[in-house]
Order: sequence, then structure tokens, then C-alpha cells
Amino acid sequence: MQLLNKAVVTEHLNMQAAIDAIEELLHQQAAHPNWIKAPERLVIETFSEDKKHSSGSHLSMPATIYDGEKEYTAVKLVTICPDNPSRDMPTTTAIITVSNNDTGEILAIMDGIYITQVRTAALSGIATKYMAKSDCQSVAVIGCGGMAYEQLNAVLTVRPEIKTVYLWNRNHKGAEQFKTSFARDYTQWDVEIKVCAELSDAVRDADIINVATRATEGLFSIDQIRSDTHINAVGAYQATMKEIGNDVVSNSSMVVVDDLAGSRHEAGDLIQAHDNSDCAWTWGDLSGDLQALVTGSLKEEATKSDKEVTLFKSVGAASFDAAVALYVAKQAEQKNLGSSVDW
Repeated sequence: MQLLNKAVVTEHLNMQAAIDAIEELLHQQAAHPNWIKAPERLVIETFSEDKKHSSGSHLSMPATIYDGEKEYTAVKLVTICPDNPSRDMPTTTAIITVSNNDTGEILAIMDGIYITQVRTAALSGIATKYMAKSDCQSVAVIGCGGMAYEQLNAVLTVRPEIKTVYLWNRNHKGAEQFKTSFARDYTQWDVEIKVCAELSDAVRDADIINVATRATEGLFSIDQIRSDTHINAVGAYQATMKEIGNDVVSNSSMVVVDDLAGSRHEAGDLIQAHDNSDCAWTWGDLSGDLQALVTGSLKEEATKSDKEVTLFKSVGAASFDAAVALYVAKQAEQKNLGSSVDW
């Protein structure tokens, strides 16, 4: 069994590999639905009655993947701690185990923080690849927390022609820190990064908008963005949260989710849009999921247009973590990465 800390995982997992692993999973899932099994995640609210701590959650996310020869299980254990940034710690902590289902042998235990960030970003990268217009020049990053780094990296991976990045964070200092850190750690991208004092300034000219916040109401309106913008929304992971306004949802020509079942319970933006009698959008207007997008099987009326707003909403699913973690585990086994431990 290989023990893989964050440094090892970070060194041996890149964005393109994660995108490829998830696209392969989606094609495999379409061709062989029974090869991938991912029950709905178990979510336990934490500190729900403790006023000294912000309410967070603990998640258990198992999935099995059969690759045509062997079957594997990956289990991610996640704790979301909203107070951690004040402790200079990541909001999301996680570990992942990968085991061989033939023998039950655990192949690897690895840090799950970076994998969570990369796989979430890879989903946005895939959505951007298929939904955003082909000649994008700019991207806005709304919310400059830990998730935002790889979200931007993913968009730049599939749209390397982008030259300008607009940043906005509720805490201006956070945006300045993001700018410094991204320029230092992601030297492969030759982009101009601009910190915006107003959110409207960040989204006004953006071809792509990445949103990753804990907001509870829409952050911008449809008349504040370009008519051909693509939006990746990865925050608002609870029914009571919302970062994409009803007018943006209802005016999007395509609305795609990563996971059909999970989105009905966790995609706060869409849940609230559907439940609002003043909003024209309902679940019946959903264009489809990421699998349908990648395999080309979206319902006939869901067509891509370079002149209309498109929206991708991500809530995550254990199968995506499993695909990326399995890639890392196989790399570790082949290259003897990390620390080998007899169990």
C-alpha cells in the first residue's frame, strides 16, 4: 500500500490528466452503465447547534469502477470547516482510499484535498471545452478561495488563448493574495491578472465566469454580463445557498449539471430557481448532464450557441473522485510513489 501525501499527489497529478480521466469515465459510464456505481453521498451537518463554530459538514463518498479487467473501490472522507481560513487551514479537508475489489487489498491512501480541487476544476474544464465559445479571451474568477486556483487552471488548460483574468473576492485582500500566488505557482500561463474592486467590473467583459462562493443570493444579474458568456458555478452546494441569480438561470440557453441525482438535492441555484414561482426555469428545462454533453447525447433542443449564455452547475459525485484517485493510485503503483507500507 502506498501512502501519498499532498506533495506527492500534487507533483504527479496535472489538470490534463484529470480531465482525460473524467472524460474516459463519462464515455465508459455511457457505454457500460453498470461498470460505475456511486451511491448518493452521506452528508452529516456539523456544529448545527453550536454558536461558537460555523456550521459545516462531513461527507462520505464511496464509488466502484470496473475498467473491463479489474474493479476498484475509492472512498473519500471529507470535512468542510468554514472557520479554517482564519486558522490558515483549507476549508475542505479530505482523504481517499483506493482498493482492489478482487482481493480487498488497499492500494493507496492519499490526501484528498488536492484531488477534490482538481477533479472539481476538471469538471468545469470539460464543461468549458464543450460549452464556451471557441475564441475566449478573458475569464472572471468570482471567489478567490482554495477552489479557485485549479478552477482557473482548468479553464486555461482548455482555452489557452485566454489573455486576461479578472478577480473579485468579498475580501479584497484575498484577491490580491490569489493574484500573487497564481502568478508564482502557475508560471505556464501568460495572462494579465486584474483585481477588481467591484464584482460588476470583473464580470462585465468576461467570456467565461468561474464562481466558487458560499453566497446565499445571486451575485450578478443577466444584464451585467456578456450575452455570450459561459458560467461555471461550483459553490452553492446546499439547497439554501445560491450564487447564480434566477434571471441568469432562466436566460441561459444551456443549463448542464455534473450529476443529475445530486443536483436535485444540492444545487441551490437551480433548486431555488425551480421553486420560485416568479422564475420561468424549471427542472424540465435542464439541458442534461456532463455525460450527455461529452457523449453528444443531450436532448435535441439543447444546442450550443456562441451568442447565448451557457451555465454549468457542479455539485460533485464520488465517481469523479474515484476516476482521478484511481489514476493517481495506478501511477503510484507503477512508479513506487510515496511511502510503501505493509498493512
